[in-house]
Amino acid sequence: MSQSTNIVWHESHVTKEERVNLNQHKSAVLWFTGLSGSGKSTLSVALEKELHALGIHTYRLDGDNVRHGLNKNLGFSPEDRTENIRRIGEVANLMVDAGLLTLTAFISPYRTDRDNVRALLNENEFLEIYVKCSLEACETRDPKGLYKKARAGEIKSFTGIDAPYEEPNHPEITVDTENQSLEESVQVIVNYLKENQYIDAGK
Repeated sequence: MSQSTNIVWHESHVTKEERVNLNQHKSAVLWFTGLSGSGKSTLSVALEKELHALGIHTYRLDGDNVRHGLNKNLGFSPEDRTENIRRIGEVANLMVDAGLLTLTAFISPYRTDRDNVRALLNENEFLEIYVKCSLEACETRDPKGLYKKARAGEIKSFTGIDAPYEEPNHPEITVDTENQSLEESVQVIVNYLKENQYIDAGK
């Protein structure tokens, strides 16, 4: 991929810190990772609604939604998966600079790709949320019918079937959607954000 040349970063006269102070909460990326069907999108939608009700400025990036636009030219090869996550990391980094709590729901199967996004951000601005759910449970749910197609050979390089998923080694948060309700999972994350002063504990 060619790189742009003759470009210079143009500084803003409004800093990230000033945007954060205006919003009255920290900015960070809440990076949901897990198998297809684990509940990443459902959980991120419910969490965003809860945070909005608390007066928190958010934006949500979802894997399928992003592939309709920004990343519609990418497939599912290992190289395209890496580029998919790289682009999302850059977008999420801009949103953190804008002072937002940014929720991203992507399978993001490779640890290295997730670590590369973490490296873009300042310390404590990347919160890896492992949406833990067994392959068997995800395959039973199969909300989009993708596992059935993958088992039939209609979809190639499907994570968990014929492509790997690398679990996080040290996620900031783990939610077990196989054994926790949606409400319980949302509360686990909200509690973490309050206890670690991302949002006001009094909200």
